[in-house]
Amino acid sequence: MSLKRNILANYASQLYVTIIGIVMVPLYIKYMGSEAYGLVGFFSMLQAWFGLLDMGLTPTMSREAARFNGGVTDALSYRRLVRALEGIFLLVAIIGGSALYAAAGYIASEWLKVDQIPLHEVQQSLEYMALAIAMRWMCGLYRGAISGAERMVWLGGFNTLLATVRFVLVLPVLVYMSHSPTTFFAYQFAVAILEITGLIVYSYRLLPVVPRGQNLPWTWAPLKPVLKFSLTIAFTSSVWVLVTQTDKLVLSKILSLSDYGHFTLAVLVAGGITVICSPISSAIMPRMAKLEAEGNHAGLIKLYRESTQLVSVLAGSASVTLAFCAEPLLWAWTGDRAIVHDTAPILKLYALGNGILAVAAFPFYLQYAKGDLRLHFMGNAIFVALLFPTIIFGALNYGGVGAAYVWLGMNFLSFIAWLPLVHRKFEPGLNYLWYQKDILKIWVPICSTGYIMSKLPHENFDVVPAMSFLILFGCVVIFIGVLSSEMLRSRALGYLRLA
Repeated sequence: MSLKRNILANYASQLYVTIIGIVMVPLYIKYMGSEAYGLVGFFSMLQAWFGLLDMGLTPTMSREAARFNGGVTDALSYRRLVRALEGIFLLVAIIGGSALYAAAGYIASEWLKVDQIPLHEVQQSLEYMALAIAMRWMCGLYRGAISGAERMVWLGGFNTLLATVRFVLVLPVLVYMSHSPTTFFAYQFAVAILEITGLIVYSYRLLPVVPRGQNLPWTWAPLKPVLKFSLTIAFTSSVWVLVTQTDKLVLSKILSLSDYGHFTLAVLVAGGITVICSPISSAIMPRMAKLEAEGNHAGLIKLYRESTQLVSVLAGSASVTLAFCAEPLLWAWTGDRAIVHDTAPILKLYALGNGILAVAAFPFYLQYAKGDLRLHFMGNAIFVALLFPTIIFGALNYGGVGAAYVWLGMNFLSFIAWLPLVHRKFEPGLNYLWYQKDILKIWVPICSTGYIMSKLPHENFDVVPAMSFLILFGCVVIFIGVLSSEMLRSRALGYLRLA
C-alpha cells in the first residue's frame, strides 16, 4: 500500500472528523446548554480513562498485523492471536462497562456538580455513556487490525461516515425530538453499535484464511510471545491517560458542570493539533515496524526524519496560530465574550503543550518499531512521578489555567531532557541532526513569524475581521514552515518545476 496515499487518507478523514466535531459544538451548546455540554466533555474523559483497561493490546494488534503483512508471522499464528485478543477484549468490555454502569448513580449525585439538569437525567446519560464506551473500546481491536494491514483509505472513509452520523445527524434529533442529554447519549450508543459492526465485518475480510482442518479455540498461548511488548505498551498507554486526562478528572470534581464545559472547549480546540498529526503516526508506525522487520535501517531513519519535519511544520504552525490567535478564533467560533474570556488563556497553553508533544512522540515510534520499550518505560515512570502531583496541585489551586501551565512545562522538560537519551541508545549520532535540522530549524522561524504577526493591529471581537486575520496568520506561518523544512522545500520546488 502507498504510504503517501495512506497519510492523505488519514488526513482527509481526521481533518473532517475534527472540523465537523468542532463546528457542531456551538449548536450543541445552543440546544442542550453549557451544563449538558459539560457531560459531553465528561464522556470524552471517561473514554480515555477506560483505555487503561487496554493493557497494550490494541497497538500490539496493529504491530502484529504489520508483521504478518511483512512476512514475519504465518497465517495460522496470526489468526490464533486475533482470536485470543478478541476473548480478552470482550471480557474486559463486559466487566469495565458493567462497573461504569453501576457507578452512574454515584457519579451523578456525588462527583459532578450539577445545577440545572435533573439528577435522574444525568444518571441515565451516564448509563448510556457506559454502554457506548464499552462498545467503542471494543472497536480498538479491529481498528488495530485494519491499520496494521495499512488499509487506511477504507478506514478513513468509514471514520468520515461515522463522524457525519455521530456529530451532524444527531442535531435533527436534538432539535425535533428532545434537547435532553439522555437523548444525545442514547443516540451515541446506537452509533457505537453501527461502528463496531462495520469494523468487525471489514477486519474479518482482511484476515488470512485458516488452513483446512485447523480450528481456532480460545487459548492463552498465542499471547505469551507478545505479552512483554504488550505490557510495556500498556504502561505507556496508562502514562498517556495519566498525562492527558488527570487534569480533566480533577477539574470535573472541582468545577461546576457548566464551567467544565468551557474548559472542555479549550481542550477540544487544542486537541486539534494532536488530531492533525495522528494520521502521520498511524501511517508510519506500521511502516517503520515493517522496515525494521525487513532490515531496511536506512529507509527507517529516512522515514523517521522526514516525518519529523512534516509534523514540525504542521504542529508548529497549528500551535503557534492557536496560541497567538486564541481570542479571535474563539469569538468567531462561539460569538460569546464570556467563553472567550474564560477559555482563551487555557487554550494558549494547551496549544503550545500539544505542539511540543506531537514532536516529542517520535522517539517512541522508533522504539516501537524496534520492539524495545524498556527505556521508554523508564522515562515514562519518571515523567508520571513528576507530573501526577504537580498537575493535581496546579488544578486544585489554579483551576484550568494551573493545569495548563503544568501541561506545557512538563512536555517541554521531557522534550529537552529525556529525548536525547533515547536517541543516544537507539541511533547514536542522530540527535543533533534531529533537533537542529528537523525541529529547531522549522520551529524558530515559525515562532518568530507568529510573534511578529501578533503585533499587527487586528480586531478580536468582530467576526469577519477576526476570521480573516486568523486565516492570514495560519497561512503565513505554515508557508514559513514549509520554506524552513529542507524536505518539504525541495519537494515543493520539484512540483513547481514539473508544473
